[in-house]
Amino acid sequence: MNELLWFVSRATGTASIVLLTAVLVLGALTAGRRSRAVSQTVVVGLHRSLALGTSAFLLAHIATAIVETYVSIDWISAVVPFTSGYEPLWVGLGTLAFDIVLAVVATSLPRHRLSRRVWRAVHLTAFALWPMALVHGYAMGTANEPLLRLVPVACALVGGAALVWRALAGHADQTRRRAVLTQEWS
Repeated sequence: MNELLWFVSRATGTASIVLLTAVLVLGALTAGRRSRAVSQTVVVGLHRSLALGTSAFLLAHIATAIVETYVSIDWISAVVPFTSGYEPLWVGLGTLAFDIVLAVVATSLPRHRLSRRVWRAVHLTAFALWPMALVHGYAMGTANEPLLRLVPVACALVGGAALVWRALAGHADQTRRRAVLTQEWS
């Protein structure tokens, strides 16, 4: 049974980082855009649905990592960073990423009741959670399973390319923004 939990923990962790990268890519595609196209609605819906799926896999990953007894990770270590007796730095990075996920989910569900500024500030912390999750996945990946080391590297390349594209793409109304910035105020 313990070996099964070990495999489920690794599999759900791997699925979580792949899904998290997909969520990041979709978020980068939609950020700052004000398109009226139906495809924009589909992309945002997919972003939200995959984020929910990521959360489910992440919860399964954490629960199985705690329940399996091969290593000792307790429930408090899943919420309070750097308190694990096993690999405190790498588990702690995963815990920090999970704490940010909790904050993003907690503010995204009541998004319509929060100011856009508050929601956006919390949501932007996802840009910190993603690299923490990548480092956690790479460092905790099993050395004798190359796939468990390759997945975070591939996700880093895909997500990094999406972030570079997003940084270079600018906003849909970039010309208007520049005009407003350069006009004189009297």
